[in-house]
Amino acid sequence: MAASCWFFAQSNLCSLCHTNTALHSSFKPGLCKPNQGQRIFISMKKGRPCSSGKKDCLLNETSIASPITRAMAASSEVPLTFSTGIVDSSSKNPDANVKICDYLKSLGIDTEELEELTLPTTVDVMKERVEFLQKLGLSIEDINDYPLMLGCSVKRNMVPILDYLEKLGVRKSVLPDLLRRYPQVLHSSVVIDLQPVVKFLGGLDIKANDIPRVLESYPELLGFKLEGTMSTSVAYLVSIGVDRRSIGAMLTRCPQILAMRVGRVIKPIVDYLISLGLRKEVVARILEKKTYILGFSLEEQMKQNVGSLLSFGVSYEALASIIVQYPEILGLELKPKLILQQDFFKSCMKIGPEDFGKLLEKMPQVAVLSQDPVLKRIELLRAWGFSSEDIAKMVVTCPQLLALNMDVMTLSFNYFRLEMNRSLRDLVDFPAYFTYSLETRIKPRFRKLSRKGIKCSLSWFLSCSDERFAERLDAEYIEIDEMEPSFSFGGPLGSAEKKSFSEDDDEETEYGEEIEKGSFYRRTLSV
Repeated sequence: MAASCWFFAQSNLCSLCHTNTALHSSFKPGLCKPNQGQRIFISMKKGRPCSSGKKDCLLNETSIASPITRAMAASSEVPLTFSTGIVDSSSKNPDANVKICDYLKSLGIDTEELEELTLPTTVDVMKERVEFLQKLGLSIEDINDYPLMLGCSVKRNMVPILDYLEKLGVRKSVLPDLLRRYPQVLHSSVVIDLQPVVKFLGGLDIKANDIPRVLESYPELLGFKLEGTMSTSVAYLVSIGVDRRSIGAMLTRCPQILAMRVGRVIKPIVDYLISLGLRKEVVARILEKKTYILGFSLEEQMKQNVGSLLSFGVSYEALASIIVQYPEILGLELKPKLILQQDFFKSCMKIGPEDFGKLLEKMPQVAVLSQDPVLKRIELLRAWGFSSEDIAKMVVTCPQLLALNMDVMTLSFNYFRLEMNRSLRDLVDFPAYFTYSLETRIKPRFRKLSRKGIKCSLSWFLSCSDERFAERLDAEYIEIDEMEPSFSFGGPLGSAEKKSFSEDDDEETEYGEEIEKGSFYRRTLSV
């Protein structure tokens, strides 16, 4: 056997230079695991010397041979690309290798990483491999990205793997992209490597017909070690309160979770959200619905965006509510959007920086609202007779006006003027009127008020549940209007409890927590 520089996961000891080096310890075993004791090639870049500085260490070479066994710890973060093959200088045919390399070079394929690989005995065999990969849809550029795929036999490696994936349900049209993203799958064993991963995914409550889509979106899963990162990430999510029954749906939407290290990625994000005022149960509910926020960079996105919100007038106490309402705000390129929107609201509605901060607190989606639809709604309000000052006050009080359906708003306004015969001042004082259903809330309650001859504010008969409204109608006197509710687009922070509420209860929130007595919030709207 040819000499080789060995490094082991347990000792990080280079058997050639006998040094426990920083460079050696930085390498992690590849995701595609060869058979027990099998010698494999690891693709490396030149100029990565052994950190001990010994010139004779073969880590200075382009490729090294290393016996990596299944007992070595796997990594989902720094996968090494490799190709199976036995290095035996006595069995190599220099003349055949030269011919094969000349053939590959004529196609534009870089053969540098193939120099130590045991190549086929004839050019025809290599030609079969290249043509097979091209028929799949891979280009010469794709092959150059990972030339070690040419070390795989068509009949022993490529056909069995691709046939298994197709039978599993992976679409044939997706296979080329899957191989571009994770070509190392061609080195895998169907029985030893792929089937256990598929079985593991099923055990996480990912539906059988969803597993192919999961693999299509994140094929790297096929190389993960089951008892490593995949198991610990799921266990941690359950430990913070994520419903075990939600895990399958979460992983189907965002399988990348299985590659995330708990200590480096997931836990720091959870801890940061808790530090902003969110309870752990609330964070769990958010992750169940908006799993992708775990993919946001903590330092470069989340913390930067929180800083931007504070600099634009949002109070620290309101951060938790903003995140519950609109978790996506943590991953936006936020500051430029806020600068643009602040200037826009100032120019068209005379809304200053302080009120702009209030807008963000009540409806953080303001940061991404398109300006043309906003202008159309402003023009509609002006056409109905509202002044610029009135519109500014209404928008600050109820920013949902900027996202409501204009036809629905028109129907509600016509009923307000023609049937209810009330002053525009009532709408300025309670613009949330437009957020209530005309047929199921406004009309039925107004008719009951009319039959009893009750005169009251819009807030008095709209911003309460059906039960509370009935109590008010039966009361012997009309109580003084309660303080108008603080209008929050997504409702208050929820708890882990999932209580059921009637369809028209204002106390219902996205996360199922009952609001304290006297506070009322409208249901969320899609922007």
